[in-house]
Amino acid sequence: MLKARTAEGMSGLDAIVSDPRGAVIGLDFDGTLAPIVPDPTAARVHPDAPAALVELGSLVGTVLVLTGRPAAVAVEYGSPPGGPGLADVPGLVVLGQYGVERWEAGEIVAPPPPPGVEHARAELPGLLDRLGTAGVRVEDKGRALAVHTRRAADPEAALRALREPLEELARAAGLVVEPGRLVLELRPPGMDKGRALTAFLAERSARSVLYAGDDLGDLAAYDAVRACGLPGVTVCSGSTEVTALAERADIVVDGPDGVVALLRDLVAALRDR
Repeated sequence: MLKARTAEGMSGLDAIVSDPRGAVIGLDFDGTLAPIVPDPTAARVHPDAPAALVELGSLVGTVLVLTGRPAAVAVEYGSPPGGPGLADVPGLVVLGQYGVERWEAGEIVAPPPPPGVEHARAELPGLLDRLGTAGVRVEDKGRALAVHTRRAADPEAALRALREPLEELARAAGLVVEPGRLVLELRPPGMDKGRALTAFLAERSARSVLYAGDDLGDLAAYDAVRACGLPGVTVCSGSTEVTALAERADIVVDGPDGVVALLRDLVAALRDR
């Protein structure tokens, strides 16, 4: 059963159900469509999510995946063997690297990475060696570098120890640090999920929007939902690691399992209308 805990959320759900072709359904990938795992290269979409999104994509205006990952990686990790994958979702658009890259109908549009990323890539191994951060892993996203502490002996302490040195490196490289769930990401400034979602809603002439996320980078998308002037719903894929989204969301669900259940409920409501 579709239900939000706020009046804004209920209005958004009503608008999506009454006019599904005007709806944009936006979702983060890691922690929302895919469970968080110690090794980010081992992340894979929830096994039931693609099938639910294939159904949903046939009913709404657009399904949008908005992620910090490279767009092609999200599509790859969203394609389980033996079943439908994200590439099978009708009309799917994936905005990767916080909106800088775009995957649509199998084609990718992406600008080259700025030179600051190469500078940070060269400096980062030496910096981590000097800090003695055992268990810390660097994920190279091409246009960004994510430093994960989940495998450190004390992940939270490692994150705190890295914050200031990484901010100094980012400033020297003309980059910014994006904090997340036991990760600090060095990436180019000028784009975030809120700006990307705002531009996409205008491009599609959307009449309603739902956005689901789990991490601090998704708060900008929440702001965009509220600022766009459309009926909108914010959904938190809840966890014990990040609570800021749950405090602001219209709907809180239990991780990717809860997101999939919500997608199924939305499909059922649209089929019954």
